[in-house]
Amino acid sequence: MSTTDFKVPVCIGSFIDGQPHLGTGTRLPILNPATDHTVSEFSEAQADEVGLAVTGSRRAFEQGPWPRMSVDERQAVLRSIHQVLLQNAPELAYLECLNTGIVMREIEQRHLRRAALNFSFFADYIGQSSDAVYRQTQGYTTTVMREPVGVAALIAPWNAPLALSSMQIASSIAFGNTCVVKPSEQSPLAVARMIELLCEAGLPPGVVNLVNGRGPVTGQALVTHPEINRVSFTGGTETGRHIMASAAQNLVPCTLELGGKSANIIFASADLDRALDGALLGIFSNNGQQCLAGSRILVERCILDDFMARFVARARALRLGDPMADCTELGPLASRAQMNRVLQFAQQAPAEGCTLLAGGQPAGGFGSGYYVQPTAVLAPDNRCSVARQEIFGPFATLLSFDTEDEALAIANDSEFGLVSYVWSDHLPTVTLMTEGLRTGVVWVNTPMMRELRAPFGGFKNSGVGRQSGTACETFFTEEKAITVPTRAHPLRRLGV
Repeated sequence: MSTTDFKVPVCIGSFIDGQPHLGTGTRLPILNPATDHTVSEFSEAQADEVGLAVTGSRRAFEQGPWPRMSVDERQAVLRSIHQVLLQNAPELAYLECLNTGIVMREIEQRHLRRAALNFSFFADYIGQSSDAVYRQTQGYTTTVMREPVGVAALIAPWNAPLALSSMQIASSIAFGNTCVVKPSEQSPLAVARMIELLCEAGLPPGVVNLVNGRGPVTGQALVTHPEINRVSFTGGTETGRHIMASAAQNLVPCTLELGGKSANIIFASADLDRALDGALLGIFSNNGQQCLAGSRILVERCILDDFMARFVARARALRLGDPMADCTELGPLASRAQMNRVLQFAQQAPAEGCTLLAGGQPAGGFGSGYYVQPTAVLAPDNRCSVARQEIFGPFATLLSFDTEDEALAIANDSEFGLVSYVWSDHLPTVTLMTEGLRTGVVWVNTPMMRELRAPFGGFKNSGVGRQSGTACETFFTEEKAITVPTRAHPLRRLGV
């Protein structure tokens, strides 16, 4: 099937109670970052439209069939969604690529498979989940059961819209909740189509509703709505702070997956060929726009020159181009603002004593679009802004170290603590680093492997809460303890 067979909507609005809802809000453009051309528009949901979506989700929770379905019935729908997403993968990948500039091959092979897996994973999980029973207190049995919390507000990012919004949706609805999804205003196309497909797969109307708009308008109205019971946000740290403060006014719990400045630590005891491949994947996949990017590459000094030369040669050889082309390895950045941000860091790096090793300029040969050369700098120390701030692009900062303790100190000297990478075949080194690193995830001799059964989330400014089967069950359900006496106990008689 050719990409010309896929229809791009002229304008997308909300999706409420299983039907499109085109409101009267401001029309804003949806751009193709590869061409800088408008490919569609979205209608920004104002507070009243957000209220309709939340009310629809509340009605589906209070009166609809979804929370009252048996686990077997919910599993069947979740598995149907898994199949429908795979069947429609070419269309979803096209819309995502058109809207984000992520290489189509990456979307098809990674993002869409992960999006489908999220639903089948939680289908499996709810079939194995169990309630606790306590009988330690003689004469009583206490059962702890979990119930869905209600309506969740799910705010998704622009850098991997399908993969990350689907995790939020699957993990909330699997336990019987309903939700309202707000994708990023930069990348709503594929998410809007995915939510239509959820209904086609058998999800009852109102279980998943959609609103589109900017954070201060639509997002704020959603997070502060009094009928919202949970908020899940993936995005920038400053926005996360604002969302958590706003939700706190209604005492609504939040999970926040936020920024990172992850250390990719390479020892002389590593398989250097694999470490080189892993370092390149860690910073340049997804066009460098991922919170778990290994953007600080710490290299043991005795191998620095060799590693740096090989890394720079490979970075310069990356195939930059049309994200829909099969041969492309690096596409455009998602927006002009993001392109300018990356270039600004490259321009200021020499003033801080950094050596520009590669890139740092707009990529030539493109008449339009937000293309930036793969960039690498050697920083004199960890105090430079390129070693401390999340740049969120194809920008690697290399640092050297001499000892394990120094590597650990550099890696932990950050306001972030999302993930870290360790490359070494020396077991004592691996043990020391994995125990000492202050990050929510440590990957050893592998880049970016996501185990959905294990918790994912960050320390420090990288977030609050975790995502996994167990963590999501805890967040998206309420515990209820039910105590029943096993025999008639004598009661004190007051007022006799």
